[in-house]
Amino acid sequence: MRQNHKAGEKLFVDYCGPTMNIVDASTGEYRTAQVFVAVMGASNYTYAEATYSQKLEDWVMSHARCFEFLGGVPELVIPDNLKSAVTKPCRYEPDLNPTYQQLATHYNTVIVPARPYKPKDKAKAEVGVQIVERWIMARLRNESFFSLRQLNLKIQKLLVDLNQRKMKKHPGSRLSQFESIDKPALKPLPTQAYSYTLVKQVSVHIDYHVEVEKHYYSVPHTLIKQKLEAHATGQLVTLYHQGVQVAVHPRSHREGAHTTLDLHMPIAHQKQQQWTPQRFERWAAKFGGSTEQFVMQLMQAKKHPEQSYRACMGLLSLGKKFTDQRLEAACHRALATGVTRVKQVKNILEKGLDKQPLPQAQGDLLQDIDHKNIRGNNYYH
Repeated sequence: MRQNHKAGEKLFVDYCGPTMNIVDASTGEYRTAQVFVAVMGASNYTYAEATYSQKLEDWVMSHARCFEFLGGVPELVIPDNLKSAVTKPCRYEPDLNPTYQQLATHYNTVIVPARPYKPKDKAKAEVGVQIVERWIMARLRNESFFSLRQLNLKIQKLLVDLNQRKMKKHPGSRLSQFESIDKPALKPLPTQAYSYTLVKQVSVHIDYHVEVEKHYYSVPHTLIKQKLEAHATGQLVTLYHQGVQVAVHPRSHREGAHTTLDLHMPIAHQKQQQWTPQRFERWAAKFGGSTEQFVMQLMQAKKHPEQSYRACMGLLSLGKKFTDQRLEAACHRALATGVTRVKQVKNILEKGLDKQPLPQAQGDLLQDIDHKNIRGNNYYH
């Protein structure tokens, strides 16, 4: 059945089957480039560009550049069912990739994927792909390109020639048809330029972080095990729960690392985050000099001070049970007798040894004994 297309209504998009080669100047190796094609329904006005892949970011940004090329936005975009466009193909209700849908929302257009295995739904794209392959790619087949930009500059030059070429079955050229039919009916471009935004569903882990592109971002701990929607631009990661923004972080590309806000932590975690060696020393100094010295001894015994934080907290908490004065006395006794562990200090307090005088240092018991059977030191020299 012949399809009649309204002015400015539909833009058909697809990729060419053949690819182009780009030469790495340093190694001489080839890298393939995909060719994106878009065709306006009423005028056949054509856009084409090369990208390194058909992945989501390349796919979405090709649309954005196409809209800029057209100088406006059509009412509908008709793609094929590639993964970058449709996450779950369906004849009746296909599921769009959320990032692709976000692009459509930004440009105030609607995406209607063609039915699976129904090439006639996107006949304009099929024909447009053939024309680009014949009039652009075939003419470049014997040329060498050393960058994607160099290839696209050549494609743009040939694209101008293609759109200005007179058509056999329609009056004028694609360009003249576009300017008289499609262009006046296009919706205006948004005032704010489009910035690529990765949109994905994420789950909140038990540590109140979500994973976006192998980096972990914190969210309020009350959302543990909930499903969120992450919007990641080049600068920011914004997280939404049921349409409500719950967290914003600067974008980080450090794989495996964490970006955490203190206010997202449970109260207990916030308090632990605030501990530093200096804070423990100030806390211990309130009990007395011996307690402060014992805490410093605990931290110096470890490779990293944080390894001793629990021991320090355990020691200082003894002041609540046995009073500050007794803890100070117990630490004084511990330092004098070579005690190094918190358990030993606790034993001193439990047995009341902190209330007893320190044992006197004993010298050499044989040093001052005078007896005829004791020869003395000089006998052996």
